[in-house]
Amino acid sequence: MQEREDLKLTERIYYQDSHCFSFDAEVIECLEKKQGHALILDRTAFFPEGGGQPADTGTLTAGEASVQVKDVRDSDGRILHLVSEPVEAGTVVHGQLNVLRRLQNMQSHSGEHIFSGIAHQLYGVENVGFHVGEDSVIIDFDKELTSDELENIEWKANEAVRANLPVRAWLPEPDELAAIDYRSKLELTHDVRLVEIPGMDICACCAPHVSFTGEVGCIRVVEFMRHRGGIRIFLVLGMQALELYHSYKKNLAEASALLSVPRTETAEAVKKLMAERDRLKQRNAELNIAMAKQKAEQIPETEGNICIFDEQLDEPAVRELVNGLTPKCGGIAAVFFGGSDETGYRYIIGSRNVNLRQASKEINAGISGRGGGKPEMIQGSATASGKVIEAFITSGTFKNS
Repeated sequence: MQEREDLKLTERIYYQDSHCFSFDAEVIECLEKKQGHALILDRTAFFPEGGGQPADTGTLTAGEASVQVKDVRDSDGRILHLVSEPVEAGTVVHGQLNVLRRLQNMQSHSGEHIFSGIAHQLYGVENVGFHVGEDSVIIDFDKELTSDELENIEWKANEAVRANLPVRAWLPEPDELAAIDYRSKLELTHDVRLVEIPGMDICACCAPHVSFTGEVGCIRVVEFMRHRGGIRIFLVLGMQALELYHSYKKNLAEASALLSVPRTETAEAVKKLMAERDRLKQRNAELNIAMAKQKAEQIPETEGNICIFDEQLDEPAVRELVNGLTPKCGGIAAVFFGGSDETGYRYIIGSRNVNLRQASKEINAGISGRGGGKPEMIQGSATASGKVIEAFITSGTFKNS
């Protein structure tokens, strides 16, 4: 097959008009792929995945037939539109983008430029990673920033949105490019496309952007964390920020109703509720210990073993109960708790006369359990039924284990 030198590179409509969401084009070639077919058009408004921005999706229609564009990729200057059904070369198709997806991606990407540009100006950080996700934008900076610094960047970024500054995207000539100081993660030498927001940022970028910063809408930092010596930031922008606000508003309203306080007082109400919870937990722990001591006093002394099943006491109280029972038996004192025959049991076993570390293998075999510990006390879990456990413990002799 001869080399396809005459094959035109795909005209990228989104370079001239990022707000072109529908267009007509001719199918130049239809390639068979593992995941379906790839259509190469003479021109397209579909943006291929690149620069951290996801690919556009939408449809290509010819007459009554329509195919879904599931993904778009760049292959040596030709744009591959991945579809499930083939379309014959020479067919004229009408392309329709998923408008809301494109708009959100442009809002997110342009907002990231604003945020990263301001962060670079104010604190000298470099953007070393960027991804537009389904729910948020992820930015990685090479240096850590404080909460106050991030709030300052966020505030100034939203001021830039309010100013409705023009967003310029162009391919400068080499001599012009050499005189421009711009941000870029890669060393670029030719066909460098720049995106400029006056006074905010100028950055190498291949993606479609908004025409004015006012289109970005709200920019909000929702989360951040240390990451590889720098910081990872999660942003929501545009309509995603509005959706998040609605979610916060709904949750705050529900919390306010449950606490029976105004929305502005929910945090204080939660603090009081947590303080009361901690007080009750402490009181409950004290009562559990008292109950354990009372139970231990009520169990008669025996030369053999003691086996008890308890459904009320927590682990510290069970330990207290075992400590109270070990002096009252000649063998082992075993308490099984926190479960049932269906789910299994937890156990704590104590003894003054049996080396439980040595006896643990025999005990676990008899109760279908696993666990271990010290010579005077072991703990673990058991899956045998309560009836089997009780019979084994009460009839067992472990002194010579």
